[in-house]
Amino acid sequence: MTDDRACVVFDEQLTTYNFGQSHPMAPVRIELTMQLAGELGILDELDVVGATPATDEELNLIHSAAYIERVHKLSDHPTHSDPSHGLGTEDNPVFAHMHEASALVAGASVEAARRVWTGQAPRAVNIAGGLHHAMPSNASGFCIYNDVALAIRWLLDNGAQRIAYVDVDAHHGDGVQAMFYDDPRVLTISIHEGPQTLFPGTGFATETGGEGAEGSSVNMPLPPGTSDAGWLRAFHAVVPPLVREFKPDVLVTQHGCDSHMDDPLTNLMLSVDGQRASYLALRDLAEEVCGGKWVATGGGGYAVMDVVPRAWSHLLAIIAGSPFDPSSLTPHDWRTHIEHLRGLPAPQKMTDGRAVTYRSWEQGYDPASWLDRSILASRVACFPLNGLDPQP
Repeated sequence: MTDDRACVVFDEQLTTYNFGQSHPMAPVRIELTMQLAGELGILDELDVVGATPATDEELNLIHSAAYIERVHKLSDHPTHSDPSHGLGTEDNPVFAHMHEASALVAGASVEAARRVWTGQAPRAVNIAGGLHHAMPSNASGFCIYNDVALAIRWLLDNGAQRIAYVDVDAHHGDGVQAMFYDDPRVLTISIHEGPQTLFPGTGFATETGGEGAEGSSVNMPLPPGTSDAGWLRAFHAVVPPLVREFKPDVLVTQHGCDSHMDDPLTNLMLSVDGQRASYLALRDLAEEVCGGKWVATGGGGYAVMDVVPRAWSHLLAIIAGSPFDPSSLTPHDWRTHIEHLRGLPAPQKMTDGRAVTYRSWEQGYDPASWLDRSILASRVACFPLNGLDPQP
């Protein structure tokens, strides 16, 4: 019988996924999110469940045995490196117990998938997950093991026939796309800053899936500087029609919040309010197309104190089924903690004060707009392969 309470998969050991003090992917963002969600009362609305690390046998479903072995060995010898496997680079420094920390992140996303698929929870989230760049045989972009791909593989191996994966990180979800590029059972959709201006340099609209899976890979590259209205216009012009047509059994999503205007690594200009609107849209899509079955993860996000905790607290609240007013004040104790950590004021509200209106695609196409040309290119590349009309 399905439990009515959604869950967050969390263990304090998840914060041991830590590349070091100078690395932008600071685990304090996870700690501050959980603290903020706790003080807002969101965690009272969720079951907080633990996880076990993914085994080598499980990891081998998506990663090569040789790569897993290298991660193991370097975990025990963190002063060594193996750039041929992407380990020991500036993006992916080797750290002690790297395998154990990475395997736990992967196991947490599998647990989220298991909870939803078996009916123990209607929705589940692993905010420490979303490591979407990891490839079968190498680390990439701060990602050692690809927890999202492993969760999708678990779902396929346990009876799911069709899975839609939607990635709203500012960076292209290249690792997940690569692992399912030839699998027509998995629809991967990535909406991201265009490859001309941002790592990993992939995610063109023309990347549409391998032989036998044409149309199952969808990419919506956005111009740098795209803000809430443009992002939401692009999202709604591409994502819902394709997911509705695909009719997945479950929706899996990655919620990197590095699309925010204050993020130091990207060039998109979203607000927390725009990001919250995307979470609500994906919730509604899950309810409409797959009976609410929704597995969510975190992802990128490098404004680790001002942005990530607020954005992901909204995500947790929406997963819990209890969205709250964005104009709510941030709790006093959380603000005090932030100010103690960095010596600067913390955000006073859970909003950036931005409106989240947008012009729908049906209201007309502007050929002079870089954004609209990008949207149309994605629709032209993928809609016909999915039986849809691409035209405005």
